[in-house]
Amino acid sequence: MIEEVIADFSAQMKATEESLRRDLSHIRTGRANTALLDGVMVDYYGAMTPLNKLATLSAPEVRLLVVQPFDQSAVGIMEKAILASGLGLSPVNDGKILRVPIPELTEERRRDLVKQVRREGENHRVAARNHRRDANEMLKELQGEKEITDDESRRAQEKVEELTKLAIQHLEDIVKAKEKEVMSV
Repeated sequence: MIEEVIADFSAQMKATEESLRRDLSHIRTGRANTALLDGVMVDYYGAMTPLNKLATLSAPEVRLLVVQPFDQSAVGIMEKAILASGLGLSPVNDGKILRVPIPELTEERRRDLVKQVRREGENHRVAARNHRRDANEMLKELQGEKEITDDESRRAQEKVEELTKLAIQHLEDIVKAKEKEVMSV
């Protein structure tokens, strides 16, 4: 019983870390990264389709993304989707492919992005604490139902606390690395 609770808790913590990594990959750093375009949806023949399903995305240069559509007739709608995405990117359409230059970030914009990174980090730390609370509630429930002893419950809660501290430290490390990446020119 205890092992199941702790295994489930560990899996939730790993998922929280991966979620933070994924969410931070969408924050622009001034460096070309195909993950910037992951959230772009294209109205392709009436169906909202992710851009990365309709084209090959690449970053051949530090400040350039290239979108090469599988269907050449979709270049125009892909361009409109990137413009409408709110990313502040202006693709250059040559009729066959889209070149998306990544503009240099200003110091003020970098500071705003760092605030956004910290906000995401805090949201994920709160999620980690909520997972801890849920795991502790499950342990107390097991203790109340007399499936585990008081000592087993206390030791398991200490293990949950230890795993929580480790996970929060990992989340903070991820946030610090992203902050450093955003602030580097």
